[in-house]
Amino acid sequence: MNTLKNKVQLIGNLGQEPEIVNLESGKKLAKFAIATNDYYYNKQGDKITDTQWHNIIAWGKTADIVEKYINKGQEVAIQGKLTSRSYEDKKGQKRYITEIVCNELLMLGKVI
Repeated sequence: MNTLKNKVQLIGNLGQEPEIVNLESGKKLAKFAIATNDYYYNKQGDKITDTQWHNIIAWGKTADIVEKYINKGQEVAIQGKLTSRSYEDKKGQKRYITEIVCNELLMLGKVI
């Protein structure tokens, strides 16, 4: 069961072009968000789409793949672990963010 602890798998579409950050240490970081959709019917019988956005980060070779091959609108499958962190914004207020650290990436569908 240890392999199932803190494991996230999602299939979704990129909402914008990935942001690539080259750090002074030589490491590469890719940041992007994917949208997942869930559907249900309300009391009136109307189909409702519930879209959730997920912040994804990738390091190293996975970031290289994101930089070279992944574009806005593309469908991808990711696997990783859920992380949370906090930071202070420019106004000194504490902010919290939840991200998925991607360790596997699969390109799905058509390449745009």
